[in-house]
Amino acid sequence: MKTRAAVLTRMGLPRPYSQSRPLQLLELDLDPPGPREVLVRMRAAGLCHSDLSVISGDRPRPLPMAIGHEAAGEVLEVGSGIGDLAPGDHVVAAFVPCCGACEPCTSGRPALCEPGFEANSAGVLLSGSRRLHRGDQPIHHHLGVSAFADYAVLARESLVRVDSTLPFAEAALFGCAVMTGVGAVTNTVQPAPGASIAVIGLGGVGLAALLGAQLLEPSMIVACDLNEEKLQAAQRMGATHVVNAADESAVERIRDITRGGAHYAFEMAGSVKALELAYMITRRGGTTVTSGLPHPQRLLSIPHVGIVAEERTIKGSYLGSCNPARDIPKYIGMYRSGRLSVDLLLSERIALGDINAAFDRLAEGKSIRQIVDLTVPSS
Repeated sequence: MKTRAAVLTRMGLPRPYSQSRPLQLLELDLDPPGPREVLVRMRAAGLCHSDLSVISGDRPRPLPMAIGHEAAGEVLEVGSGIGDLAPGDHVVAAFVPCCGACEPCTSGRPALCEPGFEANSAGVLLSGSRRLHRGDQPIHHHLGVSAFADYAVLARESLVRVDSTLPFAEAALFGCAVMTGVGAVTNTVQPAPGASIAVIGLGGVGLAALLGAQLLEPSMIVACDLNEEKLQAAQRMGATHVVNAADESAVERIRDITRGGAHYAFEMAGSVKALELAYMITRRGGTTVTSGLPHPQRLLSIPHVGIVAEERTIKGSYLGSCNPARDIPKYIGMYRSGRLSVDLLLSERIALGDINAAFDRLAEGKSIRQIVDLTVPSS
């Protein structure tokens, strides 16, 4: 069958993307699903900094690639070997396909699935196959999803079935922003009630972390960003204090607010400077958590002695240390019960044809989570 998809053919093109147009809307051939694969009609897909980092070249990927990884859609067809999904089911995509058999999966850390990581790095599905091509040219899959498309084939292990009454635009948010942000707080470290928490970087993932922090009854939540509008959004979403990272006294102010530094500081910006700030505002004995993904060559330099003498912890968090099959339904339940205001993350709905300009807004920090509305059929 045919599908329209946003395809990246060159990384590192200059901004504005509305002019350089790194993403081309192309008609591609989409093969039927193979064993343990699923054909999905995509309905909504979120724009994330992880997509932007591929476009900019900060996260090199094999090209050409149909990108996008935060999505929700409807099952149209299932391949052999699948008994728990059927046409008509609504699903959310998880950007790490969890094989269930490797050491990380069997030890309860499916976000670190080894075959899933290898497949994502190679731009293939978990089976090692590519189902997208343009004539004789194969097109790579982005994180096993390739969400900015009308239709996609995904591994069964990349999908979580969800309640069909949940709107697609809201469901998509749970596939990346919510899992990564909320999971970093509730899974990766699990702060005790009464802890002080700081969040650095207030995009969709950072604000999701802020929402997740509220579940744990902290003594305070300090939100930090360079963008005043995002600081205002953080206040509306429950931050007790906000500090502009551009302020020369930002570190002193946050350490003063937290009376010596935050117990837990979460870096969500994908910037080494942001991680340095997060580390500097973490108190003695505290934990600095990073979920941002900078360019692979960016290095963090910190005093070795401080890690020892102050018993510091620096901890990475990927996919929010989540088990998607367990955590996506759990977080949706929290949203439905009013405990997790995920809908506040959704800033704009856009058409697929406007995707290059939308990535300009994301790069400029002018949006929280833009959602591509794919409910309109291809023209």
